[in-house]
Amino acid sequence: MAKRSGSADLPLHGGRVPAWLGERMTRLGTVMAEAIVVDYGRDALLARLAHPFWFQSFGAVMGMDWHSSGITTSVIGALKRGLNPRAGELGIRVCGGRGKHSRATPAELASAGEAAGFDGGALARTSRLVAKVDSAAVQDGFNLYLHGFFVTDEGRWAVVQQGMNGASKTARRYHWLSEGLESFVDSPHAAIEGRRQGEIVNLTDRRAEASRKAQLELLADLGPDAIAREVALLEGKAPAEPTLPHLVMPDHHDVRSGDVMIRRLHGTLAAAAEAGPKDFPELLLTPGVGARTVRSLAMVAEVIHGAPCRFADPARYSLAHGGKDRHPFPVPTKVYDRTIATLKGAIEKAKLGNDEKLQAIRRLDEQARRLEAHVGGPSFQAVMAEERRLSHHYGGRSVFGWEPAPALLPGTGRGTA
Repeated sequence: MAKRSGSADLPLHGGRVPAWLGERMTRLGTVMAEAIVVDYGRDALLARLAHPFWFQSFGAVMGMDWHSSGITTSVIGALKRGLNPRAGELGIRVCGGRGKHSRATPAELASAGEAAGFDGGALARTSRLVAKVDSAAVQDGFNLYLHGFFVTDEGRWAVVQQGMNGASKTARRYHWLSEGLESFVDSPHAAIEGRRQGEIVNLTDRRAEASRKAQLELLADLGPDAIAREVALLEGKAPAEPTLPHLVMPDHHDVRSGDVMIRRLHGTLAAAAEAGPKDFPELLLTPGVGARTVRSLAMVAEVIHGAPCRFADPARYSLAHGGKDRHPFPVPTKVYDRTIATLKGAIEKAKLGNDEKLQAIRRLDEQARRLEAHVGGPSFQAVMAEERRLSHHYGGRSVFGWEPAPALLPGTGRGTA
């Protein structure tokens, strides 16, 4: 049976994703999703989307703000733009979105069902039930404003939806997965992400079964005696809730050393700087691919192939392609574009029977995991300083514009940064 897999604090952020980044997020998100489908199948992609830690890391490696609620909107939007035009080939569609787009989910599911051959009407009802559960059966102070429905040609699905609490300026993300789902009202969530903010009403908890039955009885036989009895029962102590993984996304915008597992970062750096050039010559023959691009590819490979335990520090994945607000550093557009081109080229070759380059990218992840237990490396601050020093060279860009070239010291030809 699908259960909650954890929770997380998500600062509520506004703003828009600039077009130059949104277009890249669409291309990278699509090619990463395709790589997962090619290697593991469509159900594996649904399972990843239903995992809150993975979803946050996925958004971070795509260059979105690593800790904010905006990842949810931008990731769903990017995948909808990228996957739907290729639904006939990849067999997965994205319906819904934010605001008015969420209300269009039932109609989009009906249309998708006609195209793929599943019961779109039944899934439209599922979509409405999922939204009702997280807005009515779970009353936690968050009002839903986003609903994304991912569905495969086989009719299996995952839902990612999000609510906001304006008073606390936080968001809560809810994850659902059809696999193993037996009931919409008995512990149905794959995950609920959000900050613990006191007592809530959760009628979907398995422990609330007696309460749900009692409410139906009260509807049939309302009266002061019956209500008094139920109140007395509700005043009893409930059993302690099992401890679940809890991802805390801090309010600070900058990525700090405490947000990153440094040994895993050192493993990635070692795989790019040492193992990459030695072990993956075919990969490095791609024009423009050097150690910096291999580093990004290693992080992308981990998101594609990594186990759930690897995503406890989503901030680390922002070191692949930075962030639009210059946190942890401006988006290195040249590196980003080479990452997309290399991964896309590897997938295209794999479709023709030559998966050497795709397997080389997979081995980057394996090599990084092997090395992290044995290698050291520069401090987090040194890694950030070097990235910012070379930002102009990498085509660094943010919502504030292009990164300027570092000023030159008089008579030296060397930069000051």
